[in-house]
Amino acid sequence: MFPANLPNVLTVLRIMLVPALVVALLGNTPAGDVLAAVVFALASVTDFVDGRLARARDSITTFGQLMDPLADKLLIVAALISLVSLHRLAAWIAMVIITRELGVTVLRMAATQAGVVMAASAFGKLKTCLQIASILAVITVHGQPPWVSALLYVTVLVTVLSGVDYFFGLRRRLQRAAARRVGSGT
Repeated sequence: MFPANLPNVLTVLRIMLVPALVVALLGNTPAGDVLAAVVFALASVTDFVDGRLARARDSITTFGQLMDPLADKLLIVAALISLVSLHRLAAWIAMVIITRELGVTVLRMAATQAGVVMAASAFGKLKTCLQIASILAVITVHGQPPWVSALLYVTVLVTVLSGVDYFFGLRRRLQRAAARRVGSGT
């Protein structure tokens, strides 16, 4: 069981919305794109709200720290794979984004094992906003007008750059942590 506070409940809700998103996109449901856009937007809003609530209410939990990023990744990856399977998104775009998300997740877990916690940076938050905007645009706008294509390319660029930024930021933090351990004799 997870610690039942509102931020954690929102995280669990986001995870539970992932199958609803996939069914709305891939099922032959009336107004499936509208439903998918609403579900994706609602799940995305919970991502912004849960972190703010946890910090404001001083209710940050280990469960939330682990599950919130996982819930975000599940939502983004499920949407991307679904859109690729519908031939509404180029597979290479999805693969670049998914590879970055999985890579950072693995690095985050390794850092946690080393006692280093990397908070989300402004660059990472921009990446998330662009990914959400891009996915919503692809869901709601059929065809791919130039502005949607431009948004996707900017999103891929920021996604890659934020991954590089995360890697080098983590490397610096790990080096400082190692230097502190050596300096303290442990």
